[in-house]
Amino acid sequence: MRLKLLALLALVASLLSGCGYNQIQTNDEQVNAAWSEVLNQYKRRADLIPNLVQIVQGYAAHEKEVLTKVTEARSQVAGIKATPELINDPQAFAQFQAAQSQLSGALSRLLLVVENYPNLKADASFRDLQAQVEGTENRITVARNRYIKTVQEYNTTVRVFPSNLTAMLFGYKTKANFTVEDEKAMSSPPTIKFDGGSRPAPTPTGNEPAKPVAPVKPGAAADKPAGGALSAGY
Repeated sequence: MRLKLLALLALVASLLSGCGYNQIQTNDEQVNAAWSEVLNQYKRRADLIPNLVQIVQGYAAHEKEVLTKVTEARSQVAGIKATPELINDPQAFAQFQAAQSQLSGALSRLLLVVENYPNLKADASFRDLQAQVEGTENRITVARNRYIKTVQEYNTTVRVFPSNLTAMLFGYKTKANFTVEDEKAMSSPPTIKFDGGSRPAPTPTGNEPAKPVAPVKPGAAADKPAGGALSAGY
């Protein structure tokens, strides 16, 4: 009886493995781990911002609008519950990404304003915080890239045959992924304007008709460059 049970379990395991069930589980765990790292880096940035705002406020208290924008953006991010279930809800994920993008923009404007305050830039505490923020931004980029890759692998597994049948059977669906915030702007062709002056000569295509050459009168000297003829090797 026990041998039959073991044989049955082995058969079930073989069937599940062959239909992609184990691969789905593996990819799902990789997505969860990558998402946890994304949240970890975003939290690190959020923890640094209050100290950064406090130092900037000490030197540039009248930059109230910029400081307020950063604080409000951070509060909006904190109000979103970044749970593992978030990556299974495209609408909630888009809201989370938009909030993080808004915070990134506000933080960039804050660091840009700092350029107008030499004393603030020379403050050792500010320089240390700025370095930590910049390092965290790099870590966020790396974490997002890893998440994008793992989600791509997972979504591929739950969509291709025959593992998609297993995904449908057990209720596994594709997960939300990061997108380029300015995708619409990037898809528009750049506008090129000339400020004036002569237009650049068109690039020859090799199909232009040859221009007629004026005949040289007998005894006439050939045209020479201004300042005299150049030597052949110059």
